[in-house]
Amino acid sequence: MIRISEVWVTSVAISLVVKGALGGYGMSMFAAQSSPPDPCYDENGNPRRCIPDFVNSAFGKDVRVSSTCGTPASRYCVVTEKDEERTRDCHTCDAGDPKKTHPPAYLTDLNNPHNLTCWQSENYVQYPQNVTLTLSLGKKFEVTYVSLQFCSPRPESMAIFKSMDYGKSWVPFQFYSTQCKKMYNKQNKAAITKQNEQEAICTDSHTDMHPLTGGLIAFSTLDGRPSAHDFDNSPVLQDWVTATDIKVAFSRLHTFGDENEDDSELARDSYFYAVSDLQVGGRCKCNGHASKCVKDREGNLVCECKHNTAGPECDRCKPFHYDRPWQRATAREANECVACHCNLHARRCRFNMELYKLSGRRSGGVCLNCRHNTAGRHCHYCKEGFFRDMSKAISHRRACKGRVPGLGVCWTHMQSHKHQHKMKQV
Repeated sequence: MIRISEVWVTSVAISLVVKGALGGYGMSMFAAQSSPPDPCYDENGNPRRCIPDFVNSAFGKDVRVSSTCGTPASRYCVVTEKDEERTRDCHTCDAGDPKKTHPPAYLTDLNNPHNLTCWQSENYVQYPQNVTLTLSLGKKFEVTYVSLQFCSPRPESMAIFKSMDYGKSWVPFQFYSTQCKKMYNKQNKAAITKQNEQEAICTDSHTDMHPLTGGLIAFSTLDGRPSAHDFDNSPVLQDWVTATDIKVAFSRLHTFGDENEDDSELARDSYFYAVSDLQVGGRCKCNGHASKCVKDREGNLVCECKHNTAGPECDRCKPFHYDRPWQRATAREANECVACHCNLHARRCRFNMELYKLSGRRSGGVCLNCRHNTAGRHCHYCKEGFFRDMSKAISHRRACKGRVPGLGVCWTHMQSHKHQHKMKQV
């Protein structure tokens, strides 16, 4: 069973100050609203995995389609069956009439079963021609399902594709056909193993012509994938569910076989694709380091990164937090990025894998351009020609002193000379 909605409820505590006195006057009552806890940290402030809400990422978004009826206005006929009798009720699709239009916007509007709005293709765009629906999600999402609810009969053959690079390239997600081998050169219902977990399969499920309206096709991205139970530790499946764009290609119409009979025009006007609802269920991909996605200054959707991470998907450590390599958060470990240890003497650092391994995978940061006359991997000692003031912590900007300009006298010797001079004056 495919779960297509999740609801998270956050309760906000409201405290009221009822009475008070100041200078003999009563204070007016006011409400103080406490901010909700950050899901990315526990009650003690320790980092933990956090994920954005589960949403229908298609809702309200524009869908690019290769075919829509109504330009020019055209007839279409809806087939109904009662017992052995088949009838056709004909209507007009007209893009210029708000009551008779079937635009792509109806694919992702609010789905009201009592007032269905349906996008509809032109009549009889039949194989080898196809009709495509292309949806951009705006950023990387981890997709759980793709579903389509039809106003027409479901296609005889269709394919779902995904892109991970904003439509530059496409890979198949799933194929549906009554003739998998002929249409897609795929075996029907091939077994999925750990060796082919990222392979799209073909199935003849959900390809029957009936019901003539209201049929559903729902593809679950993880259904039947062997590593689904251990998703946290499966980079293969994490990559498999990642998408920036979804494309649906309707390849072949179902017909009653009457499209070539004497009254073929009426029959052909009865065959088209029509969809009332396109949904793409999933979460904004943030790799366990953000609890929500927000719009940036350019209007792009990005993760609101925590755990010292950065990037549209929190997929790297933010500057100066390179003491250990970036990792995706898991249920057991938040894998927070850690700042380099530079004793306040450097603004930049880099990660060194060899040092990280030598440290027992505890620390791999190397400070760059140490300031204040310091040197070393952590800017933890004085550079050559400078001497440590032991009265100050190494993190103090004046912990390292050198020769006094023009005198050629070491700082430590100079201090000793001043001390002796004071003693003579006393």
